[in-house]
Amino acid sequence: MSKKKNKKTSRHSAWLRLALPATSANLGPAFDAAALAMDLYITIDARPAPSFSITATGRDQEICRGLENHLILSTYSEILQAQGTEVIPLSLRIKNDIPIGKGCGSSAAARLAGIALANHFGHLHWTDTQIIGEASRREHHPDNASACWMGGLTVARMSGDAQAQVVRIRPKGKWPLLLAVPDQALSTEEARRALPAQYSRDDAVANIQNSMLLLAAFTQGGHELLSAALEDRIHQPYRARFCPLLPCLQELTGKPGVLGVALSGAGPSVIVFLDPDFSAQTTRKSVAAHLARSGLRAQLLLTSITPRGVR
Repeated sequence: MSKKKNKKTSRHSAWLRLALPATSANLGPAFDAAALAMDLYITIDARPAPSFSITATGRDQEICRGLENHLILSTYSEILQAQGTEVIPLSLRIKNDIPIGKGCGSSAAARLAGIALANHFGHLHWTDTQIIGEASRREHHPDNASACWMGGLTVARMSGDAQAQVVRIRPKGKWPLLLAVPDQALSTEEARRALPAQYSRDDAVANIQNSMLLLAAFTQGGHELLSAALEDRIHQPYRARFCPLLPCLQELTGKPGVLGVALSGAGPSVIVFLDPDFSAQTTRKSVAAHLARSGLRAQLLLTSITPRGVR
């Protein structure tokens, strides 16, 4: 019996396939506290190998296949080394649909992939709470990591160095999205430097109120609440100069097909919440025309909130 069990464990450990969704964090006023998962994925096939190697297809192939400072592999190796476990070289096949460095949760997905690989090949037996907590610690905030791992809409807070308290919410009704992705990237560190050290009480209270309204909109299917609920005074006004798509697309809020607009993560991408009663393709054309009139370029990706997290 033990020989059969060992063979089964060995076969199971010989490979791993992961699919991790893109995420959009902050959602206007819910700065560092909420995020949603989108049905855009990075998929990874991993197998033990004599040495590390990567083949990549899809978006940002050069970044995905570069072995030096690769976020997935460095996270994988660091976790195993910290646990005193052998670092097994891996051969990765990556297919990536997540824009990298553009506010769509690519770093959270990469870190979670590295942790999942370490958990699998290192036989660590970590729980979901441990995995999300470790990724949140490395990200310095739990929103993207929790949404990527769990799917849907998540509300999260940090508690201690590597603990994250997470609640997963399934939004009521349909929530089609349009993701506007510019050509240029923006580092989270640069976007963070744009923020002030202090805020007024009025700004803090406004964001608390809008965050609660946003949560009510998702849980009750209140699409009509979204235009007001997405208003933010904490980060978007200070990042707009790095993210010209934001003020441009905010002009469309309340126009046919557009419920509301928010910066995706730290930017520069922008997430547009679409009215489910309108044709998404028609709204996409209207958004494209508006950007063209404003002299701005972006790839416009129709997507939606996915209930699926990592699988």
